[in-house]
Amino acid sequence: MGLFSFIKEKGAKIFGKKEEEAPAEEKHNLQAQALLDYVKQLGLAYNRLKISVTEDDVKVEGEVASQEDAEKIILALGNVEGVDQVQNLMIVMVPMMQAQFYTVESGDTLSKISKEFYGDANKYNTIFEANKPMLSHPDKIYPGQVLRIPNL
Repeated sequence: MGLFSFIKEKGAKIFGKKEEEAPAEEKHNLQAQALLDYVKQLGLAYNRLKISVTEDDVKVEGEVASQEDAEKIILALGNVEGVDQVQNLMIVMVPMMQAQFYTVESGDTLSKISKEFYGDANKYNTIFEANKPMLSHPDKIYPGQVLRIPNL
C-alpha cells in the first residue's frame, strides 16, 4: 500500500483523442477503462481490480495473490504517459517484502543497475524478468521509466 510517483511525460502512450477530448468525468472513466484494458493486455495477474482516475492520479484497488503481482500492476499503471501518481490500495493475499523501485536515468543499462543493486552486472536478467511483460527486451529501457528491483 502507498503512493507511488512517476514521471508524467514518460511511458506507454495508451490514451488517445477519445480520452483526452472528453469532458472531465467521462475522460476519467475512459482513462480508467483504458488502464484496466492495458493491465489485461499485459496479462498481469489479479483476483479483483478496480481502477479510478482523478486528474493525473490513479487509484488501484482490489486483490492480488502476491506482492510481485501488485508491484507489476503499479508499475504498468505508473509507466503510462499522463500518469503522475498511483495510489495502491490492493490487498495482497500472500504478503512478502516489497521490492525496490528505481527510476531509469540517461545512460543506464540493466547491467549497470544490476551492478548498483546486486554488486554483479551479470544479474541484469533478474531485473529484466521482474519487469516482464512491461519490458520486452533488456535493452529497451528509457530515462524516466520506473523498474522493479526484486530482493535476492
